[in-house]
Amino acid sequence: MLSELSIFGQTTSWLEIVAILTGIVSVYLTVTQSIYCFPSGIVNVLLYAFIFFSPDVRLYSDGILQCIFAILLVYGWIQWSTKKDVVVNPIKIDVKTALRLLLITIVATIILSYFMSTFTNAVYPVLDASLTCLSLAAQWMIAKKFLENWIVWIFVDIIYIPLYFERKLPLTSVLYLIFLVLAVKGYLEWKKKVLVNAE
Repeated sequence: MLSELSIFGQTTSWLEIVAILTGIVSVYLTVTQSIYCFPSGIVNVLLYAFIFFSPDVRLYSDGILQCIFAILLVYGWIQWSTKKDVVVNPIKIDVKTALRLLLITIVATIILSYFMSTFTNAVYPVLDASLTCLSLAAQWMIAKKFLENWIVWIFVDIIYIPLYFERKLPLTSVLYLIFLVLAVKGYLEWKKKVLVNAE
C-alpha cells in the first residue's frame, strides 16, 4: 500500500482517505434513509477489504468481514428497492436467542481464529477473528431490530479504534470513533422506542 501523507504522526494512503470519505458518506446517507447508502457502502467496504488484505495491514478476518458486508449491502439495496417505508420497531433480545447467538459467535471465533493462526500470516488472528464474528452478530441483530446490537457495536468500535491506529490506519481510527458516537446515539434513540419482547 503506498503511503503518501502523514496524519497523527503516522503515514497513510490516498486509498484510506477515499475509503474513509465513502464511509462517512455512506453513514450519512443511512441516517437520512437514502437508498444511495447502499452503493456508497459497497464501494466503502470493498476499498477496506483491499486495505485489510494488503501486506502492510494483514487483518484478513476483517477483510473477509468487508466482503460479507458487501453481500449484505446488495441484499439491503434489493430490499429497500421493493419497500418504500422502513419502520424501526426495536425490541429487546430474549435470553434464549442471546445465548444461542453467543454460542454461535464463540464457536465461529474459535474456528476462524484457528484457521487464521494456522494457515495465514494474519496480525492478531484471534483478536481480528473475534471482532469479525462480533460484527457479524451485531449486523444480524440489526436485521432483527434487537436493541442490544448497539451495545455490541460500541464494544467492537472501542477495540477497533486503537487496533486500526496500531496498524497505521489513523483515518480509519477516526472513522470508527465517529461510528462509536453514532452507536451510542443509536442505542439511546432505539431505547426510547424499544418494545419489550414478550417471548
